[in-house]
Amino acid sequence: MLLTISTAGLPLALSKLVSEAQTLGRNNQKKRTFQVAFLTFAIVGAAGSLVMFLFPQQLASFMKNSNAWYAVKALAPAVFFVCCISAFRGYTQGQSRMVPTAISQVLEAASKLLVGLLLVTVLLQCGYHEAKAASGAIFGVTMGTLFSFIFLIFDYFSDRRKETAAAHDIPDSRKEILGQILKLGIPITIGSSVMSIITLVDNQLVMLRLQNAVGFSEKLASWYYGTYFNTMNLYNLPSSFIVPLGVSIIPSVAACLAREDREGISKIVNSAMRITAILSFPAGIGLSVLSGPILQLVYPFKPEEAASGTPLLAVLGIASIFVCMMLVTNSILQAHGKVNIPVLTMLAGGLVKISVNWFLVGNPEINIKGAPIGTMLCFAVIAILNFIFICRLLPKRPSLFQILVKPALAAGIMGLAVWASYGLMHRAVLGILGDGRVLIVNAISVLVAVAVGVAVYAVLVIFLRIISKDDLSLMPKGEKIARILHIK
Repeated sequence: MLLTISTAGLPLALSKLVSEAQTLGRNNQKKRTFQVAFLTFAIVGAAGSLVMFLFPQQLASFMKNSNAWYAVKALAPAVFFVCCISAFRGYTQGQSRMVPTAISQVLEAASKLLVGLLLVTVLLQCGYHEAKAASGAIFGVTMGTLFSFIFLIFDYFSDRRKETAAAHDIPDSRKEILGQILKLGIPITIGSSVMSIITLVDNQLVMLRLQNAVGFSEKLASWYYGTYFNTMNLYNLPSSFIVPLGVSIIPSVAACLAREDREGISKIVNSAMRITAILSFPAGIGLSVLSGPILQLVYPFKPEEAASGTPLLAVLGIASIFVCMMLVTNSILQAHGKVNIPVLTMLAGGLVKISVNWFLVGNPEINIKGAPIGTMLCFAVIAILNFIFICRLLPKRPSLFQILVKPALAAGIMGLAVWASYGLMHRAVLGILGDGRVLIVNAISVLVAVAVGVAVYAVLVIFLRIISKDDLSLMPKGEKIARILHIK
């Protein structure tokens, strides 16, 4: 929640302002905008880090998980580093330079994996309690953000040295620039924070209802919530592919707005929504259809958790489609300067989520299975409301058939192919290897089913003419892909 408050809206506002300045040839304005933004981000990040570092026990108690305070404290510096990182990423993305963001993200992920895994292993071997060992694991995230921050500093000054042309424009005052950043950034931050705050309250609500309404002990409730959290890691995967697309939409639309190119805006919006549907539908349906086998593959030595998480992931797979559509529609609205609309739609979705979870999680027969249902309905409401507002913004209404119906049809057929191929392969390999190699049988069956699904879906996308050359132009090497596949 603190991280969202610190980084959700300000980097997007910075990206939009930098893109506009660059389009209009105002290089001095671009540089001063970054300077003001970086200082603002650093102050906000330092405040967030101090809250986590000084009050870890209170935050852990609020989450109804008292042992988590070690992890909260270990994670505290990451808020500051991520805020600074966000300033650099917003600056480079506003110039349509996405490579520094990509490299810093890979560096961050690799560092947090290696450092976190090393620390948790050492702490466990030294006999430390699991709660302290968990803090070592999460400290890897802090170190990952530090390494990413160092890389982006190096990239920033390297890029500055490459600039040769002198800029002659007179930039706005720092006060005016700060006002512009806050005017755009605060509503976006509030919108994202609404969702984060509601999710935080929802997490507490799930634990509370499992203990008070269902009658679980704190330990048992934590186990069920941990199972739900494990499925959330997989459910978040499809949206991770959409976040970069949303990030690229904002500077692209901002540049079109600066040139007053309405036709260009319509093309970008239609292509972005279609690519989102093309990527999210098969990913979500694949997770849903193969929920059990995927969990067995990812958690081979935790059969109880995998079995308990199967119905959760089946629902969350469908929910991930709505999350992806929410992300891209939010970006479209924010790029148009309609930053208050996502605040209202996310608030509506959040209220749906809390209401559904209160009744379903508190039902002893449903308990934790109600949480993913609330999540799915929440993001469905947000995505639908966003789409309605977008239709009112554009001069020509997007085609629902081309954007949603065709990808949904192709993904549905793909889902049937995945389900059938997994069943056939599982029976065939099980007959060859026997019951003693269940994990290997499942792994082979999942990989074959996924390969079949990818092939079937790729053929359907081309056959049904779901994607166009304009869509591919938003993706890396898109024009080359279009030539190879003969897509016009």
